[in-house]
Amino acid sequence: MKKLLTLCLVTLTATIALAQDGRSSWANDMLEAKHQMIIEQVGLTPSQQKQFMPLYETMEREIFQANSDARTKAATVGKKANPSDSEYGQAADALSNAKVKEGEIEARYHEKFAKILSKKQLFLLKQAENNFTRSMLKGKKRAPKRD
Repeated sequence: MKKLLTLCLVTLTATIALAQDGRSSWANDMLEAKHQMIIEQVGLTPSQQKQFMPLYETMEREIFQANSDARTKAATVGKKANPSDSEYGQAADALSNAKVKEGEIEARYHEKFAKILSKKQLFLLKQAENNFTRSMLKGKKRAPKRD
């Protein structure tokens, strides 16, 4: 379950990165839906929205980049004909350390968010993120399979 949740979060982060580059209307729609869910469930005032949302987007871009760097290193090893144990180890370390970096990034932004949001809103933010991920998973389960 944790792996599935992590995969969804990485996918959502990638979606946000794509949306910010203007590459996909679907990505823009997902970004807007996530932002709207956060705004509603956290109860952000218009003033808070102006301060919080740009910070939140920056955090997500940083998390996406950390995960992307790790995935790139792993993909490089995966494409080699006979990777050495050392190369496998470096790729595995990069993938594991991506989670550490993600936590560090979230902790750093949590401090910034705490200057904008109340303690209750900080709590509700995590719930809203989880609710959005759950709603994406439910939609994925109901989506028809493509051939």
